[in-house]
Amino acid sequence: MNTNRNDSHEAVAENGFDTNGHRTASEISTALPRAHSNGDEKLTGSPPNMGAAKKRRRQILAAAAALVVALAAGVYYFWCVLPYESTDNAFIEGNVIPMASQVPGRVAELLVKDNQAVKQGDVILKIDPRDYEASLAQARADLAAASSRVEQAKAQVNASEAKVAKDQASVIAAEAENQRAADDLKRYQSVDSTAVSKSSFDLAQSQARAASANLEAARSQAKAAEAEVALSQAGVETASAAVQQAEAKLRQAELNLSYTQVTAPEDGRVTRRVVEQGAYIQPGQALMAIVPRHYWVIANFKEIQLTHMRVGQPVEVVVDAYPDRTFKGHVESIQNGAGARFSLFPPENATGNYIKVVQRVPVKIILDDLPGNDLALGPGMSVVPKVRVK
Repeated sequence: MNTNRNDSHEAVAENGFDTNGHRTASEISTALPRAHSNGDEKLTGSPPNMGAAKKRRRQILAAAAALVVALAAGVYYFWCVLPYESTDNAFIEGNVIPMASQVPGRVAELLVKDNQAVKQGDVILKIDPRDYEASLAQARADLAAASSRVEQAKAQVNASEAKVAKDQASVIAAEAENQRAADDLKRYQSVDSTAVSKSSFDLAQSQARAASANLEAARSQAKAAEAEVALSQAGVETASAAVQQAEAKLRQAELNLSYTQVTAPEDGRVTRRVVEQGAYIQPGQALMAIVPRHYWVIANFKEIQLTHMRVGQPVEVVVDAYPDRTFKGHVESIQNGAGARFSLFPPENATGNYIKVVQRVPVKIILDDLPGNDLALGPGMSVVPKVRVK
């Protein structure tokens, strides 16, 4: 009896059911984890075609992004690159006015510093003026003396002319006396010799000869007076020339005195100052330079970039020192010839082995909007111009 019951318990344990046909506790505890495990596998599992769809979507998105980038690059190229010609072989140019003295002397005052802004007419340097003031005073004295000599010469002319008038009157009187004596002599000669005494006839002859001699003397004296007048007039001309010479020396002395103050010829900035106060300078000696605020750009474009470039085309200029600023300009002129042709030693392509090199042609670009004094622009600074050719 006990043996059969034990056998039935073993059968129940092996099948997982009790004698009434229900699951045992151990079977339920082992079955629950399997059920949960099977449920998770059904929930987390995915169809095989879902991964392929995601991959296709990623490919479509990548292709669309590439297309957008290509379109953006194309728009940028056709809008911002193709219509322009640009070069980095470009520099700012401008006038550089060397300053020098026109007279020698010692620098008494130096009124400017390096890189100082000056205006046209400002005195930048003074030379000791004492020597030139003395020369000016001497020139004024010489002019006064020359003017006095002119007055003396004119007075001499007046005296000579008065003497000429007197001598001409003497000539008239001598002619009258000569005519009377000649008439008397004719009357004596026309009558019979017995009617006139010989002494009276001789007296008439001597008076006629004396009157003729007096007439010739008066005429000679009148001619001498006229010559003296001409000489006096020549003296006046000589004295007048001396006055003009003295006036020229006076003007030169005044100029030399004015040259003791060196002034700025244009508005600009002082650069390359090499003179110091107290130094002795010579005419033509370099003292400093004035750089006016008038700039332009010389851009050396390749010759293949000039196909569509024309005078008047707009230009955008970026200065390397100020990359955040863009200046407007226009093409003013294009040089007729490559820069190498005008160099000190032009290339001789007819000798040796020829190698073709793309030449560069200088193009002058005028800046339409010059920057203010806040930007230190000057000749030689590097720029990058962009010329809109299309």
